[in-house]
Amino acid sequence: MLKKISVNQLRKGMFIHEFCGSWIDHPFWKKSFLVTTNEDFQSIKASKITELIIDTKKGLDVYVAPAPEAPREPEPPAAPVVAESTASTAETLPAITPEETKSVVKSISAMPVSMDRELDQASRVVAKTKKAVIDMFHEARMGNAVNVDSMQPLVEEISESVNRNSGALIGLARLKTKDDYTYMHSIAVCALMIALGRQLKLSEAEIKEAGMAGLLHDIGKMEIPNDILQKPGRLTDSEFNTVKQHPLAGYQMLLRNKAMSPAVLDVCLHHHEKIDGTGYPYKYKSEKISLMAKMGAVCDVYDAITSNRPYKKGWCPAESIKKMSDWSGTHFDEVVFQAFVRSIGIYPAGSLIKLKSGRLGVVVEQNEASLLSPVVRVFFSSKSMGYIPPELIDLSKPGHNEKIISRELVSDWGFKNIDTYWLGDAAS
Repeated sequence: MLKKISVNQLRKGMFIHEFCGSWIDHPFWKKSFLVTTNEDFQSIKASKITELIIDTKKGLDVYVAPAPEAPREPEPPAAPVVAESTASTAETLPAITPEETKSVVKSISAMPVSMDRELDQASRVVAKTKKAVIDMFHEARMGNAVNVDSMQPLVEEISESVNRNSGALIGLARLKTKDDYTYMHSIAVCALMIALGRQLKLSEAEIKEAGMAGLLHDIGKMEIPNDILQKPGRLTDSEFNTVKQHPLAGYQMLLRNKAMSPAVLDVCLHHHEKIDGTGYPYKYKSEKISLMAKMGAVCDVYDAITSNRPYKKGWCPAESIKKMSDWSGTHFDEVVFQAFVRSIGIYPAGSLIKLKSGRLGVVVEQNEASLLSPVVRVFFSSKSMGYIPPELIDLSKPGHNEKIISRELVSDWGFKNIDTYWLGDAAS
């Protein structure tokens, strides 16, 4: 249960769901966490925050003083206790280590939630990360070394959001303008790399590296003139050759940080290689391309083709998966691509589909048990050719005869801003 409280009512053991105020008014990267230490407790009390929202299902409630007890009859003397039993219970139990506490907190903050519940938090993570990425990329453009340590907490936040509901943050990051494309693309690829890494059962350390690699893979585009990056038309051969320099440019930028992870460097340099040897910059074939770089190639292309660009509208997510499957085996590693599909779904969130009844809807989120039976929100009847009251349907639940019969192209139906049917106000 969510409850708004005064900061004066805060106590250790409470789970903070959200601070009431700007994120700059408090010293924490994370919006939601369990208050377990005196340091966190005192930092919150000393901040500008006056109110916050707690989740009493995940932590302690507001302290209520017990009512005075009525007088009781005298109790008989307790039986004598032998010396061997005089040790207190607390002394016989093992102490909880800080590492165990962190593990519990992390598990709580990464518990799966619905799309609707995650969207607000994911939007805050995206906004905070976008600002940090813009600052970091501009520093790199000025010739300064990339400060990876400052980005680690943001990669952690993205990872936790993806764990709770991968479709929310990935979907939000797909909504880009021409001015913020490179930055939002970096956030999206970070989230996709994390989701794919978990599907491939990489270690936690490798997943963090994959996320950081996604965040930094296109930093070399800071060396490309904006009039080429944002050109509203087909690039000339000369312009495309300029764009093809960004992996090497980014690699050289990242080398300024002597402690840069080899995996991050590798993805930056090789995410445009193709397994048939027709990619760039070195035309490597499959055996010379690392797993991380193969992951980067899939995630980079998926976000690029599903996003609106100055020169074309993005493809529907489901249609993009279909087209990418045709390229698997030449452009992409088949094992990596199949894992990618399992991580985001055959019908990813935001896909326009038609049901057996003739109703059209947008996929809202996946069902882990069946990639063919996602949760959809129907809003249009192809029989009456008119809009109908939106309805949320879980195709995995018994009791209905609905199933997806086809992917649909938004352009064929002329729908405007269908993202509002699955992202709600976050799409605007």
